[in-house]
Order: sequence, then structure tokens, then C-alpha cells
Amino acid sequence: MHSLIIHMSSATQRRSNVEVLLQTLPGASLIEAVRGADAGVTPAPGDVHQPPYPFSIGAGEVGCFLSHRACWQRIVTEGWEYALVAEDDLALDPVLWTHVQALIETHATADSFIRIPAKTHELALRELASNGPCTLMLPRVIGLQTVLQVVGRTAAQRLLAATEILDRPVDTFLQMHWVHGQTVQTILPNGVRELTADLGGSTIQKKTRTSGKLMREIKRWRYRRAVAARPQA
Repeated sequence: MHSLIIHMSSATQRRSNVEVLLQTLPGASLIEAVRGADAGVTPAPGDVHQPPYPFSIGAGEVGCFLSHRACWQRIVTEGWEYALVAEDDLALDPVLWTHVQALIETHATADSFIRIPAKTHELALRELASNGPCTLMLPRVIGLQTVLQVVGRTAAQRLLAATEILDRPVDTFLQMHWVHGQTVQTILPNGVRELTADLGGSTIQKKTRTSGKLMREIKRWRYRRAVAARPQA
């Protein structure tokens, strides 16, 4: 098994955690995170796909999306059947990770996209397999965040073809199975945590003025309701 860890070499406060991941994840190597401000990519307005995304995306979100696309391209170029794609603020529970890795090795294929999220909000539409306390399932609504996932070669090709134009953050796009045509599975529980706060905070979040927070939350609620109305089958 191969693993790609997205890391910006200038983010020195995350280096110690990256060293841990290099020793923990199977066949691990680094892939340089894209700096969105230097990428020369202008995102489209959020109406390329339905439902429309109600917010503009910033340079950090562009960089995050392009970093994941670079991982997908690496998987295709190398001809790997699948690989783990991790962000550099990932932390793993070693006990649960043994069961998660066993599920991956048994069930992942070139057609797989399997989320291993830090948040546990996803509800199973159907349970597919289990190992110890960990279950591989098809979630009704795909969750957010991209701290760790398994990406198969065919899945990577499908996602690359669907993301030549960026109009929303990568995790938000991945929810849209009706656009990219990729089935997305999830493993829960999994022992995954995000160390964002411990490692100096997020590199992509934007500040919102107090006066705009209420309207932003209303728009977010409306958007998430529209996504939830399109569950995986």
C-alpha cells in the first residue's frame, strides 16, 4: 500500500507530526502542498454545479483542492491500484488503525473512494463490512473534511475529469456524487483526529465579520439542506 502526505515544506510547525505519519502510514511519501495564491488558478463562481455554492473560495481553498488533485494525478501516473491520501494534521489511534487498515486491504480496489474522517456525523445507508469495532459503510450523505481517504486509480481518473473547473472547496465537491459519479464509502469508528489547533490552526479558513455571520450561517444551512436532499443510492 502507498500513502501520500500533503505537506507544505514551509509549515515547519507541522513537521514533527509529518515525521510521525511517515513512520506510521504504509509506504508513505510527501507531496508538496500547492500554494493557492501562486497557482495561477481563478476559481469559477459557485454556480457551475447544482446546488450553487453560496460562498466565494479563497486562495487557501484553491491550494487545498489542487493539492488533492496532485495526489489523484500521482496515483494515476504511478499506476497504483489505490493509495492513502492524508493531510499533515492527521493523528491516528494505533489500536483502531489496525482494524481500519485491515478493512482497506481487504476491500479497497481501483474503483474505491473511502473516507476515514475525523468527524463521526455520517449515517449508514448500508453497512458493507466490519473488522473489530470498525465498519465500512455507504453513508447516506457524504461528510465534509479530507484529513484521510483511500483513493483508487479509477476513482482518481473520474475525479480528475470532473474537476477541471473549480467552483467550491474540495470536500464540498466530493459530496456531489451526482456530479462526479463516484461512490463514496466511509469507515467509522476509525480513531482519526485532526490536530489543526495544536499545529498552529487552519491554513485555509477565512475570517468573517460579526455582522455577516448570521447570513453566512443561513446560507450554509440552506446549502447543506440541498445536499442532504440528494442521498447516495
